[in-house]
Amino acid sequence: MNSHDPADARSPDNPPAERTETKSPVEGFVGRLKSLIGLRSGSVRSNLADVLAEDEVKAEFSPAERAMLQNILALEKQRIGDLMVPRADIVAVQKDIEIGHLLRVLSSAAHSRLVVYGETLDDPTGMVHIRDLVAYITTRAMTPSAAKPRRRKTLPADLDLKKVDLSETLAAANLIRPILFVPASMPAIDLLVKMQATRIHLALVVDEYGGTDGVVSMEDIVEQIVGDIEDEHDDEAAMIVAHGDDMFIADARASLDEATEKIGPDFDASEASEEVDTIGGLIVTLAGRVPIRGEIIAGPGVFEMEVLDADPRRVKRVRIGRRPPEAPKREPRKRPDEPAAKPHGEASASAAPRPDETSN
Repeated sequence: MNSHDPADARSPDNPPAERTETKSPVEGFVGRLKSLIGLRSGSVRSNLADVLAEDEVKAEFSPAERAMLQNILALEKQRIGDLMVPRADIVAVQKDIEIGHLLRVLSSAAHSRLVVYGETLDDPTGMVHIRDLVAYITTRAMTPSAAKPRRRKTLPADLDLKKVDLSETLAAANLIRPILFVPASMPAIDLLVKMQATRIHLALVVDEYGGTDGVVSMEDIVEQIVGDIEDEHDDEAAMIVAHGDDMFIADARASLDEATEKIGPDFDASEASEEVDTIGGLIVTLAGRVPIRGEIIAGPGVFEMEVLDADPRRVKRVRIGRRPPEAPKREPRKRPDEPAAKPHGEASASAAPRPDETSN
């Protein structure tokens, strides 16, 4: 007989141990989170959103912390198409651009990464990073010359910029990096994870035919959580500027919410546009086409919008103001000797027959 008899384990002196269920780390964390903030059964996401709005929780978190937590919960619903920079606003360069010209474009664009394309923007080949360009110029400037000069002055940092061939093309310099291609329907959080994994922080948004719809960077996604991130090179000019009483100059990219806040509640475009978010989109919707420069579009409400700058694809800048009141119609002046007009159908007293007159 074996020294360990199963019957001994089932004896009254040794009752069977109760069965315990192991939980995963995620389930354990969610359970502790629920017990910590008193969540009820149901969707953890919806419960967290409700709890963050309660007064007791507001005392535990600063307004900035609550805003970030709420933005993180809302990020699930964000799609890349909602965050992307539209095609018309993409700053891009051709792969055959000269290095000297590329320096000018980077200086005026104030971007560290630019999209690179072949013949058209629908033929993208990658992107160029300003750090790669600086490294390329530095390396070429440090390259020793084949013919050693007899006498030369000491160069600052031992860099001779005359050795850099600014006429060399971007493709020949081998400075083009890969870029991500994503659909507009892709969740923003998924692209953020993909950017972290690939270490590529710029993505082109393509349509079902492979055409370019827009571009989105990691900064665009992070801003959905922490708010707008502005650096030293961001343009601080306001999108809508007041010019006198009831007159405003606006960038067509300004949002309708910003326009209502700046101009006033009378500028209500909710009825005129349900699917556009910008002033430029509102003008195109009201006109049914892209208007030309100098054209005046009526609406919304008592306002009218004059197109100050536009190209065949989009409106760029507009002037917004109230429509002038219509002048009242002036009745024709009567002469003093002119008899007053009688109502239609009313006979004059002289023309009316008298009762004692009879026809023969």
